[in-house]
Amino acid sequence: MAQMRFFSARRVLALAVVAFGLLAAPSAQASSYTPIRGTDFFTSSGVWNKPLAVNAPLASNSSTLSGTLNWEVANYGSWINTTSYSTPVYTVPANQPAVVVTLDQINPLLAADFIQVPLPADARPAQGTDGHLVVWQPSTQTMWEFWQLHKDGSGNWHTSYGGKMTNVSSNPGYFQRNGATATGLPLVGGLMTLQEETDGVINHALQFAIPHAKAGTWVFPAQRSDGDSTSATAIPEGTRFRLPASLNITALKLPRQTAMMAKAVQKYGMIVNDQSGAVSFRAEDPYLYTQQYGIDPYGYAFGGQSPGQLLKSFPWKQLRVVKP
Repeated sequence: MAQMRFFSARRVLALAVVAFGLLAAPSAQASSYTPIRGTDFFTSSGVWNKPLAVNAPLASNSSTLSGTLNWEVANYGSWINTTSYSTPVYTVPANQPAVVVTLDQINPLLAADFIQVPLPADARPAQGTDGHLVVWQPSTQTMWEFWQLHKDGSGNWHTSYGGKMTNVSSNPGYFQRNGATATGLPLVGGLMTLQEETDGVINHALQFAIPHAKAGTWVFPAQRSDGDSTSATAIPEGTRFRLPASLNITALKLPRQTAMMAKAVQKYGMIVNDQSGAVSFRAEDPYLYTQQYGIDPYGYAFGGQSPGQLLKSFPWKQLRVVKP
């Protein structure tokens, strides 16, 4: 396998699927990996899928907020969440049996949304204290997402919060109430998926979280905030950064993954959707893929580099803030 490092990451992923395709397939009752792209969700004219105008106006405090983001990158680091604090997406058929997911707080409307959820018995929330998970049912255009999803001692599902969205393909890209993130922006909004790693292109805006967002305020498309910073230069959740349309990303000779992300941020932007311990992007959880094919796809897609190494060359200082 050593010589495989000379192939492109896309070629390696394809080879890996072929090489491991002879492994035993999951049983009929087990969940399996289903390829998805971020563009599979929400309307094409919404906040995630609509390209920015080349000359989209910038916020009046663009340089200040960009400076704050660069300070947070320098002091807290940057990362891509893959195997933990990530987002598993379970694509289920129309006949998937429904179960009750008990909401562990008093919120009658949200509790009612979780009475019948087509959640597979073998579903596995993301590692880490957030315990995120998304259930996507294309046949009904319905999506459920959860925060701190877990089973109790009797095997019954519980969650601390989350949301249910219907008519997903016509949704502009946010929950008007509830949702698993602090902003009401969906977990799949701006998610980097494994199929996009294979494609080599990301055709939507990216989501990312920062250590300290501005307290008491937010900007569209965020619907609320958990910001904790009282600094005048803090970044409100919902802020959309972008790279200038004039920036020659190819000339920067970035690693493949970094270039993919930079090109997406140039065309669509990157939106603050939550707080986290580092400046972090979120990718599709690889658990289902690894169970099916026997490999960690990000080991190949990232060319053997860690997320932190990949993001060191990201053109952070070129970022600008688009006017909300």
